[in-house]
Amino acid sequence: MRRRAGIGAIQKQKLEAEKYRDKGSELQDTQFEQMVKQLDVLKEHLEEFAAKYKSEIKKNAKFRRQFQEMCAAIGVDPLASGKSFWSVLGMGDFYYELGVQVVEVCLAANHVTGGLIELNDLRVRLVTARGRKQIHQEITNEDILIATKKLKIFGNGFTAYPVGKDLYMVQSIPGELSLQETSVLSEAANQGQGLITITMLVDNLGWTELRARQAVEKILSDGLAWIDKQGTEDIYWFPSLFPDRR
Repeated sequence: MRRRAGIGAIQKQKLEAEKYRDKGSELQDTQFEQMVKQLDVLKEHLEEFAAKYKSEIKKNAKFRRQFQEMCAAIGVDPLASGKSFWSVLGMGDFYYELGVQVVEVCLAANHVTGGLIELNDLRVRLVTARGRKQIHQEITNEDILIATKKLKIFGNGFTAYPVGKDLYMVQSIPGELSLQETSVLSEAANQGQGLITITMLVDNLGWTELRARQAVEKILSDGLAWIDKQGTEDIYWFPSLFPDRR
């Protein structure tokens, strides 16, 4: 007959389990401290790198993207604090200045675009607006998207929406597009002609006619599209997606 463990043996096993648990926690704390120290060292090296290549980071778009990727890899946001070392590098100024220019260009084009502008079109207008003074400072679509994110402090009046592969629409009027409205935009962008019809939405998105009509009526009321009633079926045009603007 097998003997059952006594109280003393049970207590001994419990103490040993607690000892191993404490040791495991101690090892985890030590590893965490080592990781923090390593990240601090990496951040310090990154700051030295940024200071050394400050002008190249601001001037060269490819170099700037690689710098942002290095920052993201160790969880550092060079734009997070205006009082940090990063602000001395002028990276925050670069994107905030670009953000102001995005606002100016979008508002100037609102009477044509209806408050929605395709990202590539925005970049072309932005480069023109920046003029000769900043001609040697290359601006990419990625830079504009980063700057647009900084504009969230003004509310939801400036937002970038993905509407297709490598295709974004920047909204520059108050309000937030619903999922249905974004779907209509995406379908218009995929057509490549900057237009949509109720039949297209029903056939391609599987919507009911009522749902499709409600979606386009909301877009019309927001001034984001024009309606053409001359054909057998109403056509809804998005001026920001006209082929000659892309």
